[in-house]
Amino acid sequence: MASQSSNHTLVEFREPIEQLIRDPREFTRDVKFPPASELRIYDTSLRDGEQMCGIAYTPETKYEICRRLSDIGVHIMDVGFPAVSADERRSLQLIMEGKRKGEIREDLDVVVMCRSTAKDIDATLEALAEIKVAPSAVTFFVFTSGSDLHMKYKIGKALLAREGKPESEWLDLPLSFYRQANIRMQCDAIRYARDHGVERVEFGGEDGSRGDVSYFIELFRAGLEAGATRPSWPDTVGCLTPEATRWHCSRIIAAMPKDVTLLNHFHNDYGLGAINCITSLACGWKAFTVTANGYGERAGNVPLHQVITALRVLYGVEIPGFKYHKLWELARFMESVSGYPIQAHEPIIGANVFAHESGIHTHAMLIDRRMYEAVPAELVGGQMHFIYGKHSGLAVVEAALKKHEGKLRTAGVSVNADLAKRVLAEVKRVRQERAAAGTTANIINEYYAGIQSLGLTEDDVLDIAEGIGGRQRAAV
Repeated sequence: MASQSSNHTLVEFREPIEQLIRDPREFTRDVKFPPASELRIYDTSLRDGEQMCGIAYTPETKYEICRRLSDIGVHIMDVGFPAVSADERRSLQLIMEGKRKGEIREDLDVVVMCRSTAKDIDATLEALAEIKVAPSAVTFFVFTSGSDLHMKYKIGKALLAREGKPESEWLDLPLSFYRQANIRMQCDAIRYARDHGVERVEFGGEDGSRGDVSYFIELFRAGLEAGATRPSWPDTVGCLTPEATRWHCSRIIAAMPKDVTLLNHFHNDYGLGAINCITSLACGWKAFTVTANGYGERAGNVPLHQVITALRVLYGVEIPGFKYHKLWELARFMESVSGYPIQAHEPIIGANVFAHESGIHTHAMLIDRRMYEAVPAELVGGQMHFIYGKHSGLAVVEAALKKHEGKLRTAGVSVNADLAKRVLAEVKRVRQERAAAGTTANIINEYYAGIQSLGLTEDDVLDIAEGIGGRQRAAV
């Protein structure tokens, strides 16, 4: 197949492209996934994404994020804790109104969160009633802890109180006590929610990847029997490798009923979030948690753009209805509302991932983009372009001059080989001059100052405390 015009081809290939370069799917075609139509993209940009230090969205911004993610093709949207604040309730209210008006897809599964207590569930039900949302209109994510560390030392005292035991026994009771008390608490909460009009209950234990897999199987089975509908298994601290992911996920899915959709939730602390997510899906899991631009606590969550594009290009798994061409646009929007630019070399959506400067590369890209473009720019809404500087070659300058030859002719400039050489020399001189000016340090300092200003510092807290304290003294 000859190169297409969209590749800016100067040479027509005599051989099929498949003969000239090896397709990466040659090595992944035997990896089995659930049918693409059954995969579910679960976005948590409005909760985990906003928990990234310094990010704070207004209800109106959350609505617009949700609207864009609904349009691009996510299936499930985690909107956080409506019982926590009026702003959270307003966000949910706007989203549910958007569904009724058709601005957000009617089939978008909206998830609200609460802890595994009747008190939290009641507060969430009251919050829904306040904004006139029926419990059956959303999915409740009723969560608890999953690792022994969290069960005994984070929520252990709460479990003791539920079981009628004195706090003095906290450290002496065995882990087995906390495990069983945790299951009872989780199941009681699930049944309570179902008895109060909640039709869909997601559930799971925080810090799952550091928990015992046999215990999680027990927890999941008990939760499903209590009336829950979707088990969630999180790698809360992002410590899993693909090997560990496969070990855990294959065992969990083998123990679950075939009609249950399992949800993964990976973090990116080692940069392994996307491949761990894909590994989980290859084990048969069907729902996967992501955030736009990979925003989230610490190193963030699984980036939507990474996992969705890798599935399509490297594994041949295309999610029906997903608008891949809007990923670039979504990335720029998320940067603008979060205040956090992603790195220029971020895979797939970074500002420079389709940019080329090196003379060797640019010369080849002028022949055909596939020389150095593994991710098709148009697939994700990007655009291949050239940067001119220290590493530029003559061919790319000649191509630019010829492209705008009419404009230059109007200005009285004749395009020829000598002009191209002189322009290239001047381009290199200007770039070196800019490098010598030492402005790069200023750019970085301004960047970090901007990031710091998104949130409040410890000094800000002290200033606020002094201000409040001063007003109290004045009042006295």
